[in-house]
Amino acid sequence: MTRGLLDLDNPWLTVHDGDLRALALFKRHYSYRRRAHGQARGSPTFIGQGEKMVLLTPDCLSLFAWQRSTIRRDSGQGGVCCTVFRNEGPQLSSELVKMADELADLRWPQERHFTYVNPGKIQSTNPGYCFLAAGWRRCGVSKGGLVILERPPA
Repeated sequence: MTRGLLDLDNPWLTVHDGDLRALALFKRHYSYRRRAHGQARGSPTFIGQGEKMVLLTPDCLSLFAWQRSTIRRDSGQGGVCCTVFRNEGPQLSSELVKMADELADLRWPQERHFTYVNPGKIQSTNPGYCFLAAGWRRCGVSKGGLVILERPPA
C-alpha cells in the first residue's frame, strides 16, 4: 500500500485493484455480484477496465474506488465514478468521501465526480446522505431507479 499522494492528513492508502483486503470489503457491499464489475474467472480484480484508483484505510475497514469513464451508455453520466464506497470503521463517512474527492481531484483535475445509490438496498431513508454531507448533490435517477449523485469539478 502507498500513502494517498503523500498527504499525511488523508487516511486513504492507494492499493491495486485486486487487493484481497479491498476485495473482502467489496464482497460485503450491496452491489457485489460474483464475477461482476469486469472480474474474470479466478481474478480478484473488481473495478473493471480503464483508469481507476482503489483506496483503503490503514485499518482495512473502509474502501473507496474511482473509475474514470467516458459517457456511460446506460445513464448518460460521465466523469470519474465512485464505483464502490464502504465504511465499516469509526471515521465519519462524509469526511472519507471528501478526502477521496481530494485524491481524485489531484489525479483527474477538472473532472466531475458521480455515483449511483440503490435506495432499495440501504437502510437509510436519505440515500447517499454521506455524499450529500460531503458537498455532493442529487442530479437524477437512472432508468433502473438508482439515485445519481454528483460533485461538479472543484
